[in-house]
Amino acid sequence: MALPLTYTREIQDLNAQILQSRPQDILQFCADFFTTRLASERIKLLSEGAPNKRVKLANPRSHNMSSSFTSPFGVNWNPVGHNDGGMQKVEEEEENDTITSPTTGGFNNMKSSSLFGGPFGGPFGGAYDSTHEPPTGLRSPPNTDNFPAQYNFGRRTSVSAESLKPTAEHNDNWQPPVYPKTKEQLERLKSSISENFLFKHMDDEQRNQVLSAMQEKPIPAKGIKVITQGDAGDFFYVVERGTFTVHVNPSGSMKPGVDGLGNQVGTIEAGGSFGELALMYNAPRAATVMSADAHCVLWALDRFTFRRILMESTFQRRRMYENFLEEVPLLKSLTPYERSKIADALETSKYPPGTIIIREGDPGYDFFLLESGECDAYKEGLHKERINLRHYTKGDFFGELALLNDAPRAATVITATEVKVAKLGKNAFQRLLGPVESIMRRTKYENVKSGVEDVDPLASA
Repeated sequence: MALPLTYTREIQDLNAQILQSRPQDILQFCADFFTTRLASERIKLLSEGAPNKRVKLANPRSHNMSSSFTSPFGVNWNPVGHNDGGMQKVEEEEENDTITSPTTGGFNNMKSSSLFGGPFGGPFGGAYDSTHEPPTGLRSPPNTDNFPAQYNFGRRTSVSAESLKPTAEHNDNWQPPVYPKTKEQLERLKSSISENFLFKHMDDEQRNQVLSAMQEKPIPAKGIKVITQGDAGDFFYVVERGTFTVHVNPSGSMKPGVDGLGNQVGTIEAGGSFGELALMYNAPRAATVMSADAHCVLWALDRFTFRRILMESTFQRRRMYENFLEEVPLLKSLTPYERSKIADALETSKYPPGTIIIREGDPGYDFFLLESGECDAYKEGLHKERINLRHYTKGDFFGELALLNDAPRAATVITATEVKVAKLGKNAFQRLLGPVESIMRRTKYENVKSGVEDVDPLASA
């Protein structure tokens, strides 16, 4: 079966661009290429218009949803306020998104058998059934005046997220809010979000700030709608006490009348959570969640606070890593951009005194930069005696030798004090640090009588 001619032409154009540019990151280059092509095609359609249609571009109708959100507790609150940063588009959602809380677009397309089998352990996991149409709440509304037919090609409506800048760039001295909680409440909240995809990879500082910023929201009566299908979402909720029912109307939004809620598709009890996608962007809610008991209690976190916490901590940590990497002699030859790429890929780990970070003879998977504390490197002699090789302090690195050629660890590294290391995985190491392999091969350990050259797997290279 022959491939479509338009497909062949696009691939030929892409191949020509790759041969001309020789990009290092093929996936990113391809993504940028097709994004540019899509944008140019849309501009072309806008300029040509549809037959028998007049295209108006002077004052196009906005497709962005209002950032204001009416709280279920009776307060009309806009967490963004007067944000000068504007809006940033998230062009497409993943069609096979497995993150299926009651507020995701694919929730009402799920089969009942998949409701409780999600990868994140929550009550609303499960695979998205891509054979169904997306709910109408996520589809583009008709707009025959401003855009030609086929302009959106049936794609889902874009969702948007607020543009924020780190405090260091505009000096507004923002601090995350803190709401008091008991130790037991903190433990329950921590357990509730531990397997959630948005919180799973946070460090301790970020997680503690998020937990402190969650505000208690009592739900006094049965039948109160916390979120409504089709409305814009700004809050993520964790259930402290009580039970909530989840309803989905096939039309994509809640309707008036007795049957307006739609079908009940699940329940959420204490320890459960819902609305996490509202922390990333103001997509329409894909379900209505309503209290099934009186005197329920929720903990709420808004998108603005969540994103500011992540942004501030990530920005500060990146600056710290970049400054730290400048102190590593091995990386002095790298450009600031290359160092920033490494900083983004680093992961922080802490170890107490006496912990073996790498063991002689084990396969090597990680490269370590010592951020704070002290470590010792040693190898075993013929009679199992310990031969000290060197002492590591802040700014030193280890674990690089085995990563370069898959050789086993040449020595054991044990912590002498409590240490904090920045760790780079093997794949990221080889992708980002390839240009400095020759520098690493010339690295020698000083003041070692036995000579690490004897155990250096690269010595004979």
